[in-house]
Amino acid sequence: MKSQKRLIAEFQMQTFTQIIFPHEATDWAEYLQEAQSTFVNIINAIRKYQKCLIICHDVNAVKEHFLDKHNLIFVAYTTNDTWARDCSALTVEEDDKRVLLDFTFNAWGGKFDAQKDNLLSCTLAQKYPYPLKKIDFVLEGGAVESNGEDMLLTTSSCMLNENRNPHLNASQITQKLKDFFGAKHILYLNHGYLAGDDTDSHIDTLARFISKDTIMYVQCKDTTDEHYHELKSMEEELQMIAKEKNLKLIALPMPDAIYYEEERLPATYANFLFVNDAILLPIYNVPQDKTAITLFEQTFPEREIIPLDASVLIRQHGSIHCISMNF
Repeated sequence: MKSQKRLIAEFQMQTFTQIIFPHEATDWAEYLQEAQSTFVNIINAIRKYQKCLIICHDVNAVKEHFLDKHNLIFVAYTTNDTWARDCSALTVEEDDKRVLLDFTFNAWGGKFDAQKDNLLSCTLAQKYPYPLKKIDFVLEGGAVESNGEDMLLTTSSCMLNENRNPHLNASQITQKLKDFFGAKHILYLNHGYLAGDDTDSHIDTLARFISKDTIMYVQCKDTTDEHYHELKSMEEELQMIAKEKNLKLIALPMPDAIYYEEERLPATYANFLFVNDAILLPIYNVPQDKTAITLFEQTFPEREIIPLDASVLIRQHGSIHCISMNF
């Protein structure tokens, strides 16, 4: 009898969230105190709803940021960077048992040094409540979205990029995704990007499953915006997928352009984080924040919506979902 397997959806109940705390040897060094304050705010929001495992370069120094340590677990390990979403293991359910899949992390196609980050999960395996399985395949957590059943949403520009698994063709990669996650349908988006994104268009910046049959996605209405044509094409792709698979779509507003040192940053409301009875929503001090908050409150009446300033996070081209991993 064939085993039943699925990538557990993020909108389902979680055990804990993992976060890597910024330290002096990471790219946050230029504004480390500001970054650490943002991480502290996010961690304090998470621990109200579930445990938070914090990976620390210096455990004692990190503990000093928290007067109340309830629901906080501190683990010593020095990383290259702090993008827990992409270098952490993914939780798969197989025949009613949970297994952590530890994929290879090569820093989005070899763009940065990632040796320590790639060894993170296997080094901390004994800290986790489920067995860990090493997978010889390059994949980041931010590259895949599961509906908790038989669908996986991703982007071709990332998943099929030859900087990840160049020895495999598109059909072979698709089959591996089906095998890894028990998915029957691998839904590729061929359009959509955000300026300043290092990931080759991770799906978690563009479109997210919020239930087994509903996708939230970034919509751009400004015809003068550099993203307009790509995001319009992405929207049309999603509409075709929704019609074919009987899915519902909810459009997210596109934040006004935000710059840091003359570089446009990849601000997106799609990079929100589920934490059991709440959602942590990134905001950026732009007019669209209010619209996004109202939309989330209307869409998730059963969850508390917690807006958190993510302006510092996008200076390093990520947001709240990028710096965290749910288990």
